[in-house]
Amino acid sequence: MAAPGFTPGAFVFLLCINSVANYPSGKVTQSCHGMIPEHGHRPQVDPVHHITVSQVTFRPGDQVEVTLSGPPFKGFLLEARNAEDLSGVPVGSFTLIDSQVSQLLTCEDIQGSAVSHTSSSKKTEIKVYWNAPSSAPNHIQFLVTVVEKYKIYWVKIPSQIISQPDALPFTTLKATVSPLSTPTPVSRLTKPFSASDCGNKKFCIRSPLSCDPEKEQACVFLSFTKHDHSVMVEMSGPGEGYLSFAFSHDRWMGKDDAYLCINEGQTVHVQPAHFSGRSHPVMDSRDPLEAVAWRLADGVMQCSFRRNITLPGVKNRFDLNTSYYIFLADGSANDGQIYKHSQQPLITYEKHNVTDYPKNIGGSRSSLLLKVHGALMLVAWMTTVSIGVLIARFFRSVWSKAFFLREAAWFQVHRLLMLTTSVLTCIAFIMPFIYRGGWSWHAGYHPYLGCIVTALAVLQPLLAAFRPPLHDPRRQMFNWTHWSVGTAARIIAVAAMFLGMDLPGLNLPHPWKTYAMIGFVTWHIGTEIVLEIHAYRLSRKVEILDDDRIQILQSLTVAEAEGHAFKKMVLAIYVCGNVTFLIIFLSAINHV
Repeated sequence: MAAPGFTPGAFVFLLCINSVANYPSGKVTQSCHGMIPEHGHRPQVDPVHHITVSQVTFRPGDQVEVTLSGPPFKGFLLEARNAEDLSGVPVGSFTLIDSQVSQLLTCEDIQGSAVSHTSSSKKTEIKVYWNAPSSAPNHIQFLVTVVEKYKIYWVKIPSQIISQPDALPFTTLKATVSPLSTPTPVSRLTKPFSASDCGNKKFCIRSPLSCDPEKEQACVFLSFTKHDHSVMVEMSGPGEGYLSFAFSHDRWMGKDDAYLCINEGQTVHVQPAHFSGRSHPVMDSRDPLEAVAWRLADGVMQCSFRRNITLPGVKNRFDLNTSYYIFLADGSANDGQIYKHSQQPLITYEKHNVTDYPKNIGGSRSSLLLKVHGALMLVAWMTTVSIGVLIARFFRSVWSKAFFLREAAWFQVHRLLMLTTSVLTCIAFIMPFIYRGGWSWHAGYHPYLGCIVTALAVLQPLLAAFRPPLHDPRRQMFNWTHWSVGTAARIIAVAAMFLGMDLPGLNLPHPWKTYAMIGFVTWHIGTEIVLEIHAYRLSRKVEILDDDRIQILQSLTVAEAEGHAFKKMVLAIYVCGNVTFLIIFLSAINHV
């Protein structure tokens, strides 16, 4: 069973964005307080959508119809606030008019205190009822955040103020949107980054190791250069989507300090982010970044920025004078929205302090545990079990002589190979659980098939331990059961290997891995067919006529003896072929 699911690899680095627009279900309670989508882009200034109300006065217990309308939009978040304290908690609750397009949310522990979309389909109008609570303030204002698409959204569009009949006129209008910080200045780079100072002045991470970003378009390059109390970061690679890196306390995603460079067509957006557990990245303010610059040329994207080594009081940013694992990932992006990385992130083999001595390092896109898991499963189900099956089926007459424990040589070799298969399978089986820390829910059918294979691999030798004597009436039933369980295990194991090699944990090259696996299956089936044809032709040679009846001789004959050399030759060729396939796969696993 190859790697289940997400590997340190599994750094779901940038699976998608935690935002109103990127949550088709509209479950955006994390944005309730500020009503700001965490897209990393600045909101639009002049709203084009409007909120209208059915009445300008209300009493506690009243229902006020609220309508959001305007050009087509995908997502929204609507709340009612105290007009004298727009930064406070939501007021009252809502009742839906059309549950197909809108849904209630619980914000600030107040059930139904906000309304959002139910899907990303385009809408032009939303109607709901607002229920005035008994403790309603004198003046209420409705606020809505509207998302047209990922980069285009408006925050806290206000409605007119509605008031209780006996309230004094509302005169102090507070700003509905908190002042936004001044954008970080961005400049254009004029030339590619250089790797000449790697290990001398720069701390560099490259994939492939020692590639040159000045000459190789496919080179993914990340460098850190310390300057007094700050660090200059440079990152470059294929410019079709996004590049990203993160600092992590372990080789698994969660509570990490991340940075992204996103291709937005004609520009590159540099964005800090963080991870809260094993969840989607959350975009943060760009304020801690200085000297931001970028370049798009010849299919290569570059970005650079400077940040202080320590950032006291800045949430989610790590101090750079500490050692971390470093993740380096890339993937596709569209209109500023990022998608799951195309391959497993590169992860450094150990923790590093980028402000310490300059180094020139690489990493791996697969965990050692997953590599060993894949290697042991391949040895077990491509080599030992396959050879063991052929020996039991075609070599009983070749190695029928009994020796140790007075058992035939073919049986002892078969038993040794099958026990080896069971032991290797059991050892390999526990490794993904150790690595994952539990069950993987993101690995498709592979782990389920792996559990079945392991169960059958354990069951088979237990059944063999209770094998009836040769002439026992139950022997025939045992033979069929033994054959059925073994055949089922082999078939399911092949299916599990096909599925496992497509998981990102091993990061084997595609489609080479599929072709190689098809080649192995064809090789094994072809060998069995050759031996079956040989056995059939051999049986024809030992036929004798007896009173017009054909009898097949069961004992060793001269004709059978003549076929032993051929069988041995086929087995030798088969073993060499199996070992060749195994070496190819193990070499590929070792290099990821």
